[in-house]
This record gives sequence, structure tokens and C-alpha cells, in this order.
Amino acid sequence: MPPARRARGEEAARPSAEVAPESPVALTRRARRINRVLAETYPDAHCELDFTNPLELVVATILSAQCTDARVNLVTPALFARYRTAGDYAGADRAELETMIQSTGFFRAKTNSLIGLGQALVERYGGEVPGRLQDLVSLPGVGRKTANVVLGNAFGKPGITVDTHFGRLARRFGWTTETDPDKVEAAVGALFARKDWTMLSHRLIWHGRRRCHARRPACGACPVAALCPSYGEGELDPVRAAELVKSPAQVGTSL
Repeated sequence: MPPARRARGEEAARPSAEVAPESPVALTRRARRINRVLAETYPDAHCELDFTNPLELVVATILSAQCTDARVNLVTPALFARYRTAGDYAGADRAELETMIQSTGFFRAKTNSLIGLGQALVERYGGEVPGRLQDLVSLPGVGRKTANVVLGNAFGKPGITVDTHFGRLARRFGWTTETDPDKVEAAVGALFARKDWTMLSHRLIWHGRRRCHARRPACGACPVAALCPSYGEGELDPVRAAELVKSPAQVGTSL
């Protein structure tokens, strides 16, 4: 059963000095139980960016910065039809490319990244997207988050994707107190087997988009409430909480 409910707005009771902190073993067990429950809750969790090859996924992930996956998926069909290779991006007409991706926001900076990405791939990797983390993060517009998305979903190599949802939930679950994405990745990675990293990322991101919202999490409709030390930060009433749960059609409306 979930912890005792408290009135909305009431501060969570601080643990008393007599309560021992969670041991590393207990933390690992609880984290893995949460992952198992989320696996049952979201059996079809997957990357929500549309792509058919590594290059398309790198491009889509760059475009997804400060933009919803749903918006990116509206833009990429025409983009991928026009720019099929790294060489196409390297030689792209800047004004045309900016126009095509304008609705994703920050389109000038993203255009710089896409043209630079194409040039780097042509010059250093024969036009192919490399399958190693150290190579991916050397590319324009590609940080660890983007690199792990590509590794996990285009190459089948384990990767933890620390986006805003993943970081928020990792802290709410008490898996880490870190805010730096690289430190969150390291802390959470230590709790799980490498083979679980990619799907864990999908499940946390899905849960963050559907239930564990930034401003008003649906605590009363959360399948991991009994395992969450932050239970009570959001709506506790089961009926009102259920109304906060987003459907697949609603997920793309906000970050």
C-alpha cells in the first residue's frame, strides 16, 4: 500500500534521526522493482522519434532539443526525403534547411549542427554514423544524451538517456540527488545491469510524460507509488489523478 496520504500542499515529514538511510543494496533492489513495475505498465515503451537508420535518428534527436517528439515527427518525413545522406546535409542550402526545420525551434543553431554533422561524417567517417560513444560525442550537436539515444536505438548498444524526464524521475525515486546529466547517468547506471539501460530509459521517459509530470504528478494513479519516496508531491485523489494521466495522443503536447 502507498504511504499514508497527506493533505495537498502539506510538507512531507522529514525522516527522524533514528531512521537509518537506505543502504546501497536496498536502493538497488527498490530501483529494480520500480523498473519491473514500469515494464509491466509500459510493455510497448520505445523511442518515440521516427527513424529508419542511424543518420535519421541523429538528426531527429538533434531537432528534439527544446521540442516535442511529436513536432519533430511532423517535420522529418519531408526532411528525410530531401536529405538522405551525410553529404546532403554537408552541402545543404542553409536557408532551405532552416525553413524546413523552423517549427522545431532554435532552427538556426540546429541548422548549424546539421550542416556541421554532415561535414564531420563525410570528412571523418566516410559518411556513416559511427557506433562508438567517443566518436558520436565528437560530432557537432551531439552530446551524451543524443549519443546514448543513437547507441541504444540504432545500434542496439546499452545507453542511458538522461533527458528532463529521466533526470526528474531519478531524483523523485531517490536514485540520486545529482542534477548534472552525466552524474545522473553514472549514478543510475550503477543500479542496473547494462543490458537494461536502454529500456529503462524508455520506461522512465514514458512514465514522466504520462504520469510523473513536472508540475502536477498523478501520484494517486501511479503504479510505483508504494516504492516512491516522493509520493504525495502530486494529486493523491485517485479519480482526479487519473484525469492527469496523458493518453498517447496527448503526450506530444508538452515537453
